[in-house]
Amino acid sequence: MARLMAQGGREPELLELQRLDRTAALLPTEREEAVEIREIAVWQAHFEALLERLHGAERDSAIAELRDLVEGSTVRDRDGGGNLSGNVFHGPTAVQTGSGNRQDNHFGHSA
Repeated sequence: MARLMAQGGREPELLELQRLDRTAALLPTEREEAVEIREIAVWQAHFEALLERLHGAERDSAIAELRDLVEGSTVRDRDGGGNLSGNVFHGPTAVQTGSGNRQDNHFGHSA
């Protein structure tokens, strides 16, 4: 991601890595919705600026790389991102992770 956002040059790439590290360190510790919304807006603007300054094949290549990064993280999240630990359930329990899923649960005799 840093290499793509920096578009060449070691120093810009290091700055992007620092920016990514700051976001990664901030999000797990801050559970405030406002922090998450702010970070989403910051990165959205950053991606938009990147795509606006690129043209033609260079832009198409960046879009393809971004899609690959998103798809790669989605697959990883689906395959191992739904960790559930430290919980105690008393009685029937259903847990669902992910998005776009449908789950129908019926507990008891009237099911």
